[in-house]
Amino acid sequence: MKVKVISVLEDNYMYLVMDESTRDAVAVDAAVPKRLLEILRKEDAVLRAILTTHHHWDHARGNEELAQLFPGLRVFGADERIGALTHKVTHGQELTFGAIRVRCLFTPCHTSGHMCYFMWEDDSPDAPALFSGDTLFVGGCGQFFEGTAEQMHTNLTQILGTLPEDTKIFCGHECTVRNLKFALKVEPENETVKEKLAWAKQRDEDDLPTVPSTLREEFLYNPFLRVTEEPVQRFTGRTDPVEVLRALRSERDNFKKPKERPNPQAMLAFDWGLFGPFLDKK
Repeated sequence: MKVKVISVLEDNYMYLVMDESTRDAVAVDAAVPKRLLEILRKEDAVLRAILTTHHHWDHARGNEELAQLFPGLRVFGADERIGALTHKVTHGQELTFGAIRVRCLFTPCHTSGHMCYFMWEDDSPDAPALFSGDTLFVGGCGQFFEGTAEQMHTNLTQILGTLPEDTKIFCGHECTVRNLKFALKVEPENETVKEKLAWAKQRDEDDLPTVPSTLREEFLYNPFLRVTEEPVQRFTGRTDPVEVLRALRSERDNFKKPKERPNPQAMLAFDWGLFGPFLDKK
């Protein structure tokens, strides 16, 4: 099983998962058909199905076009709002694509119909993979657009948090640096957070993805998986895990981006009055 990480849009990821022996492939969150077709040609792979985590346009907008290009293409998801949906899946349902096994894990909160996909191959030494959409990010979790803190707590502790620790986490967005800056605010003494943030910043500088992480790593630096840890509880002023999670999400939602330093040339232009003619016209 080979996972191709494909960066699209502003900070989204879509994925192509291939059976290396047959070249059959499954796409996860096929948002940009043109880019996906390029990868399919390059990998000499055949698209057999799409797994969509949720209905948001930046995860599902390519479904209709791909369904037209590939007659009979199967589109899986848990929400009727997903475009070109052919197979509505339920929690715990298992799918098979050649040697690739998939277990559907229902994680409502970010959207009411959010589904994660846990993949593995029997008798393979490789670690399993989780395609977590906008439920679990590297260093963070998704916003509670259509659900509650109780739901997200269940998602993170009882559903995703109980997967094998070596599970590779492939999430829906590249927001690792921002997530870890917030994690450092929550736990300023956490050395693992500091190390991971430095690594993520370097990846960002080199224009490289920070996925995948592993579930084992997430438990060390992701505050949303550390709601029972004393420093996280102290930061939120709460002890009940659900209340800690609720407070964390609220703090994260209000965690502003640092103000960017003005461009020096632009500041000189203002000083010299070069923008005056443009400003006067407004």
